[in-house]
Amino acid sequence: MESKHEKFLRIASKRTNEVIDKLRILSNCSNKNTYSYSQDEINKIFRAIDQEIRAAKSKFAVKQDKFKL
Repeated sequence: MESKHEKFLRIASKRTNEVIDKLRILSNCSNKNTYSYSQDEINKIFRAIDQEIRAAKSKFAVKQDKFKL
C-alpha cells in the first residue's frame, strides 16, 4: 500500500513536470516571427502566473500558531 508521502512524491512530481512543460510551451509564443504581442500583454501573463505561484506557495506555508502569553 502506498503511503501518503509516496503518493505526494508521485503526484507532485508529475504535476510539477506538467507545469514546467506548459511554461515551455508558453515560451514558444515569444517567437516574433510567428506572433505579435505588446509588453503590456506579456506583463499581464506573467503577473497572472506569479499570482498563482504565490497562492500555491502560501498553501504549503507552515501555519504559525496565534500569539499567546
